[in-house]
Amino acid sequence: MYKFLTGIKSTGRPHLGNVIGVIYPTIFLTKLTKLTKLTKNVILIANLHSLTNLKSIKNNKNNAYKILAVWLACGIDYKQFLFYRQSDIPEVTELLWFFSIIYPYNRLKLVHSFKENVKKKQIINTGILTYPILMAADILISKAELVLVGKDQLQHLEIARKIAKKINNIIAKKIFPLPQAIVIEKLIPGTDGTKMSKTKNNIIDLFASKKEIKKQIMKIKTQKQFSHKKKELLKDNLYNIYRRLAGKEKKEKIKTKFQMGYEHAKEELYKLIINKFKRERNFYKYYIKRKNMLETIFKKGAKKMKQIVNSTIYEVRKAFECN
Repeated sequence: MYKFLTGIKSTGRPHLGNVIGVIYPTIFLTKLTKLTKLTKNVILIANLHSLTNLKSIKNNKNNAYKILAVWLACGIDYKQFLFYRQSDIPEVTELLWFFSIIYPYNRLKLVHSFKENVKKKQIINTGILTYPILMAADILISKAELVLVGKDQLQHLEIARKIAKKINNIIAKKIFPLPQAIVIEKLIPGTDGTKMSKTKNNIIDLFASKKEIKKQIMKIKTQKQFSHKKKELLKDNLYNIYRRLAGKEKKEKIKTKFQMGYEHAKEELYKLIINKFKRERNFYKYYIKRKNMLETIFKKGAKKMKQIVNSTIYEVRKAFECN
């Protein structure tokens, strides 16, 4: 019986990349439950991770509601999942401390995400350095065996595996399973051609107003001139976004629009998004107005999560002779 875990940081409402890359694959995996024995499903709202950017503090609580509302709007069956906010489980940060004791500081400095922040010459807070340790705590405290992650998070998952091995070896007992990655392959590029990210301001927000969605689409960077050649087409950012959303017949339609100019092609992408996600947009409006319902789902999830966490943290405290 496998335990499945995935999560999204509460830095804002999930964008198109999150929906295609995380939410829909998770729903698909749920439908395979009987075949894969995927029967314990956990979805984490990482509202402590988001605090490494201090600008996220102001809207942190409301962002968590927005994320849950999007999951529900996309058709997730919350009865099959355990939704919880990271901050509702304080034992996670306790586990972070135990893990930080056994994981070398020099190794953390080599993590890709940390080096990227250093390269940007941003002010580096301690939370950014220890981010992978907190992620390891999230994964291991639930004893997750399968974790849905992007390629950029594989290094973080490997850190979680190393920590699990080390603790298991220290006490000569298998407290933690070694989590395996389910890698997100279908990524939607951002409006600038790089990975879609709120911090880069290159997102398409499916749940924004139609006016705002059109504005975001019109910002998409394109090549100077359209080409029919497949190699050149695949370099075009607008075409790559469209082809990941459209069926085969519509891919031919966009080529015609490209010939008429990028403005026509962008208008076609806008129509596709509004029509394709009409149901999700309407359901989002329904759920986001019902915050009492969303809070109830979070509280029930935290209560169930506590039952899983209590046994795990007891074993770790005992291993470190702290109980």
